[in-house]
Amino acid sequence: MGFATVKPGQMPSGADLLAAVGGIRGLIESILPGLAFLVVYSVTFIVLKTPDYLLWSVGIPVVLCVVFLLARLIARQPIRSAITGIVLTAFTAVLSLVTGRAQDSFIPGILINSAWLLGLLISLAVRWPAIGLVVGALSGDLTGWRHDKPKRRVLTIATWMWAGLFAIRLAVELPLYFLGLTTSLAVAKLVLGIPLYAVLLWATWLLIGSVFAASGTTESDDAPRA
Repeated sequence: MGFATVKPGQMPSGADLLAAVGGIRGLIESILPGLAFLVVYSVTFIVLKTPDYLLWSVGIPVVLCVVFLLARLIARQPIRSAITGIVLTAFTAVLSLVTGRAQDSFIPGILINSAWLLGLLISLAVRWPAIGLVVGALSGDLTGWRHDKPKRRVLTIATWMWAGLFAIRLAVELPLYFLGLTTSLAVAKLVLGIPLYAVLLWATWLLIGSVFAASGTTESDDAPRA
């Protein structure tokens, strides 16, 4: 979750939101492999009925990730996200090729969403909402929000919102996976990926920023005046 671009109490701008999802390059690197899979799979399997459709469908996204890495190396930019993209995309490609089923390339994403949902729900169950820990770490006061009822309530709501994101993804993607509807699954992953993530990130900071800003104003009003 890319929360580090906006400080609590500060309203996010369009530039903040764009930076939080990795900027223009980050958006391209996140969306293009999945889009390439959808296009190549639709053309090679549905339209052309090519025998080696699976190799093309999972191979092209891996090639794109390699291109992204080379572009970052040439530009001398950080490559950690590009390497992560290659590893994950290559793993999904190998998994799909081993099983011979295109929809199996979505298993890692489903598992990641499941892990996030489980972690968020556990944090809520023990009353240490994960978003509170993230905001606390960024503000330099890891647990201070727990002693402020409005902040604790808002951070709990924000954590439920993120849990809802992963729950929605699983509720949509799991039935499509088990039904073998690979094209629909690819579309769902694109729609429920960066676009939904960006909207929720914006909503989270509006929610958190309002209560932190109000808290700051109250502290300022209560401070002794010269």
